[in-house]
Amino acid sequence: MRKKFCLVALLIFVLWCAATPASDVAWAASWEIVEDAYTFTFPLVMMDATKKVATNTETATDKRAPVNQLLHVKELANAKNTLVVTPNVDTIYTQAYFDLSEDAMVFRKPATERYCSMEMIDAYTNCVAILGTGGDTQEERIYLITGPKFIGETHGLEQVPIPTNNAWMIARTIVEDEEDLENVYVIQEEMKLVPLKAYLMNGFDYTPPKGEYRAENDFVPVQHVLAMGPKEYFDLANDLMKTNSPAWSDVAMLERMAKIGVGPGLSFDASVLGGDVENEWKTMIAGMEKKWIEESAQFIQKMGQWNYWGDPIAEFGTEYPYRALIALAALGANPTSVAVYPSVRTDDAGAPLDGKNDYIIHFDKAPPVKQYGFWSVTAYGEDNFLIDNEIDRYVINDRSDAKYNEDGSLDILLQTQPPEDEAMMDNWLPVKEEPFHLHLRIYLPEDSVLSGKWPAPVIFKPKAHGNGGGCDAGVGTAWVLALALVLLPAKWKTRKERKC
Repeated sequence: MRKKFCLVALLIFVLWCAATPASDVAWAASWEIVEDAYTFTFPLVMMDATKKVATNTETATDKRAPVNQLLHVKELANAKNTLVVTPNVDTIYTQAYFDLSEDAMVFRKPATERYCSMEMIDAYTNCVAILGTGGDTQEERIYLITGPKFIGETHGLEQVPIPTNNAWMIARTIVEDEEDLENVYVIQEEMKLVPLKAYLMNGFDYTPPKGEYRAENDFVPVQHVLAMGPKEYFDLANDLMKTNSPAWSDVAMLERMAKIGVGPGLSFDASVLGGDVENEWKTMIAGMEKKWIEESAQFIQKMGQWNYWGDPIAEFGTEYPYRALIALAALGANPTSVAVYPSVRTDDAGAPLDGKNDYIIHFDKAPPVKQYGFWSVTAYGEDNFLIDNEIDRYVINDRSDAKYNEDGSLDILLQTQPPEDEAMMDNWLPVKEEPFHLHLRIYLPEDSVLSGKWPAPVIFKPKAHGNGGGCDAGVGTAWVLALALVLLPAKWKTRKERKC
């Protein structure tokens, strides 16, 4: 019976091949290459769009800074902040976008006794290095950040070679509370960034040139990229690849993309696709997110009820769909050795979290972290922003005054109203009477977190938990929830940018 079925299937396939015009086969094959080329280049184009917006200013502010200059954010996120979705309420950001094509840059990292980490990211969104906490040293260090064309003396500086001319530095400095902000400002002021030529002449005594503001560069990066047509998109990608060479490991993909004129120095000709290119392109774009999710599902890691992006996040290699998905949903994410970002949208019974109910997040023990590491739990509304509340509390973390139980466990209360027991006020994370979800950030996690040995916290309704709800009831749905975790933030991100 099985042999007969196989013969019938083979016959159908042969007949289909005979009946399908060669032009149709070539058309389908061309669009498969287009999908692969789009997937490969999406992080490169997204990084460029984000850079254009973030550097679109004449002088440095706490929102933007010209290329090769530092941007220092000055406040912790609150419910009024609607520029970045799922904002971090633990750290203050400093960042810089580099153009290393003309000169290397010299960066001074001050000595700190707190979490202060700099993630160095190349033009394809790969993490090239971690400076400071989670990387090399807490001590002061002066680095020479070089591009691919750099040849010369390092002048005794610690070299950080970047394989592309365009790069991005994200510095995260932990804040204990609002009163600690002044101490963080001092750290920011001690950070310095100057071109190598200027450093050799005058050290860090340097006045940077004015940048440029262009009205056409005021856009939401992901909206801008997704709205591009094929010619505009691939012309830009080809141009970016000329100054930001792909890696040697990308040779096979480069050979494949060259068939449609995509690659460094090539010229894309949309006419090779034939047919209704515009509609086919729009259909393809609409389906790419789902395609990337399906091809990246193997990298989603379970943590009890929670799920998080696993390796090789930030160090993607040739996992192009995963790289594209993270560029869309979590641009600038750290490697797992530096941080993991578990998220959950359901309670232990698998029901969606909703502020119409009260919940408890129960930790058997706090997340184990290495020296200078930290953890936090943050609640977000359906819009993926912080939830406005009367006490302006958006996070419970290892710096909070939360009350621990006698056995060392911790209960965080998720509810709209203050707890009846005043002793639990510091354990209250306010929500609204609407759906919400949670992020558990763990920076510098111990190996037991990544291996699954640490028992992840459980979210349950207080009255139902003792009546058969079961702490593991939701685990069976974790794989479906993981896809929801990926899909929903990415859709929201079509309106706002998301950074971890």
